[in-house]
Amino acid sequence: MRTEPAAGGHDLRHHGDAEVRDDGSALVDLAVNVRADTPPGWLREHIAGSLSGLAAYPDGRAARAAVAARHGLPVERVLLTAGAAEAFVLLARALEVRRPVVVHPQFTEPEAALRDAGHTVGRVLLRAADGFRLDPAAVPEDADLVVIGNPTNPTSVLHPAGAVARLARPGRTLVVDEAFMDAVPGEREALAGRTDVPGLVVLRSLTKTWGLAGLRIGYVLAAPETVAELERAQPLWPVSTPALAAAEACVGARGLAEAADAARRVAVDRAYLVARLREFAGRGLRVVEPAEGPFVLVRLPGAAAVRRRLRALGYAVRRGDTFPGLDEEWLRVAVRGRGTADGFLGALGEALRTV
Repeated sequence: MRTEPAAGGHDLRHHGDAEVRDDGSALVDLAVNVRADTPPGWLREHIAGSLSGLAAYPDGRAARAAVAARHGLPVERVLLTAGAAEAFVLLARALEVRRPVVVHPQFTEPEAALRDAGHTVGRVLLRAADGFRLDPAAVPEDADLVVIGNPTNPTSVLHPAGAVARLARPGRTLVVDEAFMDAVPGEREALAGRTDVPGLVVLRSLTKTWGLAGLRIGYVLAAPETVAELERAQPLWPVSTPALAAAEACVGARGLAEAADAARRVAVDRAYLVARLREFAGRGLRVVEPAEGPFVLVRLPGAAAVRRRLRALGYAVRRGDTFPGLDEEWLRVAVRGRGTADGFLGALGEALRTV
């Protein structure tokens, strides 16, 4: 694990959806971490039912109260956002920050947002040799904003909540991106709902589990004064009426039950995928384990060529070299059902034979 200043060399604005645009639109999508076959029919119907209210300006009070109740928090600790990406921009622009640090490899939008806001961003790079595990002592003491994902995209590592909480300091804002935490059975190691960690800001997204990337809905959980600062930086009516309807439904009893069931299915499908990927160890393939998110990270010599061959065979996977701390030998693969996994694994075997 090492610390370094942020520099060029990584396309921080490259995301998995780039793999399946244009000439990739017909590929089997293992590049984007949105749960397959979503949103479910009942949620689509609920969102559609909100369209009759589009003449009125959005009123987020009910959705905000529902999110607060879901986490056992007062509404003053909740801010609804147009996806977690908006939250990263608000944090970068609204908070007074002197030395922000991002723990990598992880989702690159937090660093991109900070850099766009004029900040010089430090990086703490977790090492593959350590299983990309967090050592809180590696984060500089004078960092006044620290960003970490849990479970982390793209490594699929789930850091212990205690280790993440040890990053908190007086005068420091600790941002924990829990966009994939609802894909972890029981949401173990979650910090959402905690009020005893100083400076804690937890971000959640409803786009991954529910297939709402096109609707843009997420939220921030933080101290009331932090929420107020971020809210002042938002434009008026930042979250649409359909997105508010979706938020209220997803954190309701039916939504939580379905998300919990989906998390258990993902765990089973991921275990199958990882076990089958281990069969390629003789070709130099290594899986980052234990994987806890709805995706796995693999290292493979010649991964860039394998990725191109997989595209020719009909499968899109996420390149890893745009993540700080990784290079072109890394690929991220989304967890899908067994049938899709078997097709992908067959294609991977063929790609390895012909590359």
